[in-house]
Amino acid sequence: MNRPEQIKENYLQLIDKHLDDLIHNRADYMFEIEDFAEQLHIHSTHLSNTIKALTGTTPCGLYQTKILSVAKLLLQRPGLTIRQVALMLDFEPSQFTKWFKRFHGISPKEYRSHSVNNKY
Repeated sequence: MNRPEQIKENYLQLIDKHLDDLIHNRADYMFEIEDFAEQLHIHSTHLSNTIKALTGTTPCGLYQTKILSVAKLLLQRPGLTIRQVALMLDFEPSQFTKWFKRFHGISPKEYRSHSVNNKY
């Protein structure tokens, strides 16, 4: 595996680990791209350029996609409120609703009610 591919794979692994840490209370805040770059021992601009060249999207775009996937999984857990999901992912609840709707097209409440019927 060449170095750019290795950076991409390590970045994706760090995202997964960080999101797992967040939902299991092993992390206190949502990382920024700079935090991942620091863990990879590279500059954030190098991370951005490498990810964009390999995937056609930004590191932030990949990160947002993974956050959305985790949010959707958490929203399918009936024991968690939308507020709890938001706080687990280091969002203010009202900001989480706006963010979720912007990236998924429907509110978390709508997603939750429709996911029961397997529409999303």
